[in-house]
Amino acid sequence: MTPTDSAVDVGDTLKRGRAAWATGQADEAEMACRQVLAVWPGQADALYLIGLMAHAYGNLDVAIAHLRQACQSPRTPAYYHSDFAEMCRQGGLLAEGEQAARRAVALAPNFAGGWNNLGIILQEMLKLDESRLCLERALTLEPDNARTLNNLGNTLKRLGHAAEAEKRWTAALKVNPDYAEAYSNLSNLLNDQGEYDEAERMARRAIELNPGLADAYINLAGVAAARHRHAEALSTIDALLVFAPIHPRALAVRALTLKELDRLDEAMESARRAISAGPGRPEAYNAEGQVYQAMGRFELALASYDRAAQLPGPAQQDAITNRALLFVEFGRQAEARAAFEAAESIFPQSSAILFNQADLKTVAPDDPLIGKMEALLAREGISAAERTTLNFGLGKAYLDLGHSARAFRHYDEGNRLKRATFTYDADWTDRWMAEIAEIFSPDLLLAKAGMGARSDLPVFIVGMPRSGTTLAEQILASHPMVHGAGELRRLQALGDEAGFPAGVGALPPERLNAMGEAYLAHVGPMARGRKNVVDKMPSNFALVGMIRLILPDARIIHCRRDPADTCLSCYTKLFAGEQAFTYDQTELGRFHRAFQRLMAHWRSALLASHFLEVDYEAVVEDIEGQARRMLDFLGLPWDACVLKFHETDRPVRTASSNQVRQPIYRSSSGRWRKHAAELRPLLAALNVAD
Repeated sequence: MTPTDSAVDVGDTLKRGRAAWATGQADEAEMACRQVLAVWPGQADALYLIGLMAHAYGNLDVAIAHLRQACQSPRTPAYYHSDFAEMCRQGGLLAEGEQAARRAVALAPNFAGGWNNLGIILQEMLKLDESRLCLERALTLEPDNARTLNNLGNTLKRLGHAAEAEKRWTAALKVNPDYAEAYSNLSNLLNDQGEYDEAERMARRAIELNPGLADAYINLAGVAAARHRHAEALSTIDALLVFAPIHPRALAVRALTLKELDRLDEAMESARRAISAGPGRPEAYNAEGQVYQAMGRFELALASYDRAAQLPGPAQQDAITNRALLFVEFGRQAEARAAFEAAESIFPQSSAILFNQADLKTVAPDDPLIGKMEALLAREGISAAERTTLNFGLGKAYLDLGHSARAFRHYDEGNRLKRATFTYDADWTDRWMAEIAEIFSPDLLLAKAGMGARSDLPVFIVGMPRSGTTLAEQILASHPMVHGAGELRRLQALGDEAGFPAGVGALPPERLNAMGEAYLAHVGPMARGRKNVVDKMPSNFALVGMIRLILPDARIIHCRRDPADTCLSCYTKLFAGEQAFTYDQTELGRFHRAFQRLMAHWRSALLASHFLEVDYEAVVEDIEGQARRMLDFLGLPWDACVLKFHETDRPVRTASSNQVRQPIYRSSSGRWRKHAAELRPLLAALNVAD
């Protein structure tokens, strides 16, 4: 028997409520639902409609609560369960959503929307093969459904079938040329492939079509981040947060962007907001872990990654990989290897996991890792980014085995793929370095000497990448009176703000002093009572003149290494950061020659009391002698701890993180000679006879 009331006809009132909602009269629709619920509190249709209204107005928790109650009715139609499943997905309640979606397709096996929603949930839970089957079933029922085509594209991309994914998104746009979600997803794919201009265009088109599409803003920010334009990425995310202030993924991306800008306290605040907004989402805890890692807080970072790894969602794989990399950064090699092996067992098709395993060890001839990377590389449809990663991994493996020609076939292909993802102008770079030397002339440095902030706290280690800068920092950071801060971006940010190089050279004394004080304010808290803080950003070699103007008492250590060995080490490394000059042998050699000219200028323009040059080969041959030179240069007493640098417990976040965990070894000196035949373009650019 149905509850009734003399003043309320449930059927007519619901009909009136649906009509009001369909014509945009939300207040009237809600009033009708409330009237029904007043006389029949569990009436499923009223609960469903009021839940839809709550969802439309952004009240997701309220919407979920109403649909959850509606779906408890024994006669609830399949689409109620399917809509409830989608809302659970949006709220991060994936397990509950999966249960509801399976109930929907059980009630209506030919309901395409039900299979679609189940496929999306399984996709986010990384049950990708089953997700694909569900979405293909939905397409069989509705072949021209743009939403299903789009979702199948997402699953295919996560399965590593980039080409197939692109076909599905393109098909979705043929069905609906104004489908913003497909443009957004194509942006994400193109970004992975290094086609940044087209990726940006696609993301902006998605936003134009749907200004409220959060994923499009996140993908646009991703393009800026891939170009290392982190301030631009932050602006894009902040624009999204204006209208979606508690979007969990946006807050997580904001945290990671602020981390890249060295604004760690703000990054942590955003990460915690992401967790509060989406406590069941792995991306929030993954972001928190990365910020803790940047702060050097190992245990807290590990706990965050462990939490993220337990949660279903696309960021789960990132968290599991980051957890393994955390062990690498803190020198816990055995645990890192075990963590990567465990990660591979969960994600056997991950190019990044296979690459990191190869990078972490010396590959033996019978190592199955080689076959796994070769098989994955041979698979059709993998993205250009994955091919790049696998080629670098295989290059490393074959170099370990002494197969030089085979190794460089992979390195050449990996470098070619990477080089195709960005624009680099070697002629402009030559002119830029020459301009720096011209602006920061000996006369200018002398005329403005002593105008900056006075402190001998900062020590700058500069040089080419892979020239021994990490080793020098690790030696100094092993001294109890020195803190190794790693590669800080603050100095470069100050230079950019002042219009480096010409703008800095023209600054008055008070501005130079203010820049120096701003840098000291950034690094001062890191000292914690120690005499020196080491900033080991190699590319600060271009800013040596600026350092002398804004921090006249700072000490600068220039690390040198054989040019061919340095460039070989660069060419065989897939850098995490921006090293645009390293992915072509001729461009790399040209850059090194321009670098040498600029360093010769600094050598002639600076006082020996403030500028020291340390040769990698000399450190290898006589570590104690060179360590004493550096400590004397900094005015520090001798401490034998510096000779046990490989035992120092501190994070190392550079491409040399594995090497500095080992005692000094000589095998890297003169290494280029074994590979001279494969390095002819580089050697010609360096004017080195092979």
